[in-house]
Amino acid sequence: MKPQRIFITGGASGLGFALAQICAKGGWQVCIGDRDIERGEAVIGSLQKWQPKAMFLPCDVTRMSDLEQVAKTLTEKWGGVDVVVNNAGVAQVGKISDTTLSDWQWIIDINLLGVVRGCKVFTPLFKQQGSGHFVNIASMAGLLDVPNMSAYNATKAAVVSLSETLQNELVNDNIHVTVVCPSFFKTNLNQGMRSTIDGIEQKVDKLMSSSKLNAVDIARLIMKAVDKKKSHVLPHRQGRLAWYMKRWLPRSWYQKLLYSRMK
Repeated sequence: MKPQRIFITGGASGLGFALAQICAKGGWQVCIGDRDIERGEAVIGSLQKWQPKAMFLPCDVTRMSDLEQVAKTLTEKWGGVDVVVNNAGVAQVGKISDTTLSDWQWIIDINLLGVVRGCKVFTPLFKQQGSGHFVNIASMAGLLDVPNMSAYNATKAAVVSLSETLQNELVNDNIHVTVVCPSFFKTNLNQGMRSTIDGIEQKVDKLMSSSKLNAVDIARLIMKAVDKKKSHVLPHRQGRLAWYMKRWLPRSWYQKLLYSRMK
C-alpha cells in the first residue's frame, strides 16, 4: 500500500497505537492524537524509530478547538492529511434505570460527538485536497443489542449510521468512509469504563481474552479496507454470525442466542 499521511485520535494506546505502528513501519507520515499527554509522549519515540517525523499532538475529541488545531498543524507541516481515524472512545455498562443522564452525556460527547467533530473539522480539508478517507471506529455493539449497554450501544449505532450517511453524502467529493465494527478484543477500553453492574470488569476481561484477534490483527484488516476503499469492516467471525442471525432469525430465537453468549 502506498505510504500516505494519517492522523489517529486515541492513538497513544490500544487499536489506535496498533494502527500507528503498522503505518509507521510502512513508511507513512503518522500523527497520533490523545488526551493522555503523558502516554502520548511516552510512546511517540517508538513510532519515530520507524518514522522519524512521526508526531504526537495533544487532542481531546470533546473539544472542537483541539481538532481544529490538529488540522492546522498537519496542513502547515504536511500540506494536508489523507486518512483520519476517529478512534477515541469510552465504555459504559449499566441498566437503563441505573445509568445517569450525566453518564449518557459523557459517552455521547466522546463516542458520537467526538467522531462528528473529527468529520466536521477534516471534511473541508479533504474537499480542498480533492480526496480523503475517514475511518470511524464503531463496534459490533452498534449492530447488535447486548443488554445492559444501552448508552454504549446507542453511541456506536449512531457512528455506524453517521458513517453510512457520509458514504453517500461525500462520495462525489472523492471522500471515502470506512466504519469498523469489532467485537470484544484485548484492549484498554475497560480501564476508563463506567459501570453500575458489580463484577462486569471481570466479565469484560474474559470476553476480551477469548478473542482470537488482537489489536494488530484488526489494524491490519483496517489498512486493507482503506486500500480497497471498503465501506464496512466486521473483523470477528462470531460477530458477523450474530449480525446475520439478528437479520434473518425470528427475534425470539436471536434473543435466546444472545443471552446464552452473555452468561
